Amino acid sequence: MKFTIQKEILMEALNKVSKAISSRNVIPVLAGIKFDLDFKKLTLTASDNDITIQTFIDCGNNDIIEVKQEGSIIIQGKYILDIVKKLPDKYINIEVVDELKILVYTENSEFNLNGISEREYPSVDLGESKNHIELPANVLKEIVSQTSFATSIDENKAILNGINFNITGDLLECNATDSYRLARKVVKLDKISKENQNIVIPSRNLVEFTRIIEDNNDVVEIHIFNNKVLFKYQNLLFQSRLINGTYPNTSNLLPKDYLVKLHFNITDFYDVVDRVSILTSDKDKNIVTLETDGDNLIMKSSSAEIGRVEEKMVISKDQNIDVKVSFSSKYMMDALRSFNTKTVELHFVGEIKPILLKSSEDDSLTQLVLPIRTY
Repeated sequence: MKFTIQKEILMEALNKVSKAISSRNVIPVLAGIKFDLDFKKLTLTASDNDITIQTFIDCGNNDIIEVKQEGSIIIQGKYILDIVKKLPDKYINIEVVDELKILVYTENSEFNLNGISEREYPSVDLGESKNHIELPANVLKEIVSQTSFATSIDENKAILNGINFNITGDLLECNATDSYRLARKVVKLDKISKENQNIVIPSRNLVEFTRIIEDNNDVVEIHIFNNKVLFKYQNLLFQSRLINGTYPNTSNLLPKDYLVKLHFNITDFYDVVDRVSILTSDKDKNIVTLETDGDNLIMKSSSAEIGRVEEKMVISKDQNIDVKVSFSSKYMMDALRSFNTKTVELHFVGEIKPILLKSSEDDSLTQLVLPIRTY
């Protein structure tokens, strides 16, 4: 293998695939990036058995890459990343000599690395399914940003560590919950799915994928299999395992009716919750109390060790019913940050019933926060 490549192009590709390299991996070969080069394209692959990322560089433009000899090799990911990042030259030469010796060189620098035979790399199947769904990249990024924070980090609740993708006809419903809150996003697909799907994708993997892709309208293809899901975007393939198990029926958590609906400016309400939470502590679950008195909203918090705070703001509500409820300020602020609208509605069902957050400007997003008993 021997080629010359533009540094920026190689660096971009390495940054993408390196997200699949784990420092904790017990299989040494998986600490490497597999380089496959022919006269058509350079393919880079990395995997940690949980996710696999593959990207391609077209060899049709000699200003980007000039191929002198085809071949394959595995290069230690950490070292090739550091070398390429720190070399100041516009073009970098990579050459394999004596089968497993790698030369990375420019006009004034030369690095000699030990490579690993491509034959030692585990078999990676990145085949596509016959039926897939499509989403614009910016829509998928929005789905993940509006739901992923609500997933559980408790490894004993593995099924709740992921985001539930439930596809029925032309509707995609995404749910995330840690048992104390729920984030739900519903998106209408451009095409009707030929078969219904109900899968759970690890939240951490989805967040990683959305960091790699751009915030644009380019199509992301989602190919679903029994135990894995493949995302195809531009010249990138990103494959993740699925979480086995049955996701809970979160629809049962959503209140069917409410006593009163409170209307807020999101920024004003968020700022009040943020200030009142200053005197809360993690061990008290950052509890704040909300109550209304006519058109006034009163937010309070207190701590025996720290002190107490109270703040008021003017609100509007659809019925002349006063409410009182306590909740985690952190969970409420997480939910409020997920909205891309100016206003939000708080649906109050009862003092110990779930609090529902929706916006009349965007009915595709629903946030639910469970109240906390303070007595």
